[in-house]
Amino acid sequence: MIEIEGISKRYGETTVVRDVSLTIAPRTVTVIVGTSGSGKTTLLRIINRLVEPTSGTIKLDGEDNRSLPDYELRRRIGYAIQGHGLFPHRTVAQNIATVPTLLGWDRARIEAKVNELLTLFQLDPVAFGPRYPHELSGGQQQRVGVARALAAEPKVLLMDEPFGALDPIIRAKAQDDLLAIQKHFETTIVLVTHDMEEAFHLADRIAVMDKGEVVQYATPAEMLVKPATVFVESLIGAGERPFRLLAIDTVADAVEPGVAEGEAIASSASQREALSMLLWSGRKALPVVGPDGAVIGKVSLDGLAQRAAGPT
Repeated sequence: MIEIEGISKRYGETTVVRDVSLTIAPRTVTVIVGTSGSGKTTLLRIINRLVEPTSGTIKLDGEDNRSLPDYELRRRIGYAIQGHGLFPHRTVAQNIATVPTLLGWDRARIEAKVNELLTLFQLDPVAFGPRYPHELSGGQQQRVGVARALAAEPKVLLMDEPFGALDPIIRAKAQDDLLAIQKHFETTIVLVTHDMEEAFHLADRIAVMDKGEVVQYATPAEMLVKPATVFVESLIGAGERPFRLLAIDTVADAVEPGVAEGEAIASSASQREALSMLLWSGRKALPVVGPDGAVIGKVSLDGLAQRAAGPT
């Protein structure tokens, strides 16, 4: 658990973070969003003490982060940034091994962890371990950057615009990879982005910052249905709310009894994908198949319309 209590940061007369208090539950993904200069990155960097707050405290599982030695804090908290920050003169394997080596792990343990992470990120250890960062694509560099941040088995992973430099196709894959890795390691992730699509896709909870303050901290569904301020509503995009609501839930939650003709949709797909298929095909319903490929019901245009409707 991360407890952020009354955090403020001032530079001279300028306050960049103002009296922020949040509780981030373990094994969840929290996304911090806001416009440029809203204090997102500063708040993130205060968690691992790359920036010292002017006032307030950060607690990790009940311990004040200022009471922890730097090496212990670095072990508990991984950090991944846009551009990946890989050391160009070190191989992929050496990059991933950076923190475990500093912590004094033995060679066999380091090698095993490097191989495990490369395999999890679908990078063959034999083929990719000896390569240098400049020999990798942007998406591969991003995966190595996240693998390095996870190498010391941290409980917390901080990510600052980690996918910002990736093209849309690679970015979508990287986001899905991150969710799978998060479930595998049960890591608590705090991620900064300016991309609201990314926020709604990844987050268990979203913190919206404006002029250094957190103006709303809520689940994606709560934020869509009840934006706390005009600023939050404008950030979400009023015209996008019905589609964002459908994007955060799966077809499994919208299955109705009955049958439908034509191409089926997987229960794991988003309701927004189902709506797209229905509109494109001109059908009123789609058959839904479960993980085993068996039909479990249907999803209808009328049912999705009701789910996308705002509060009355």
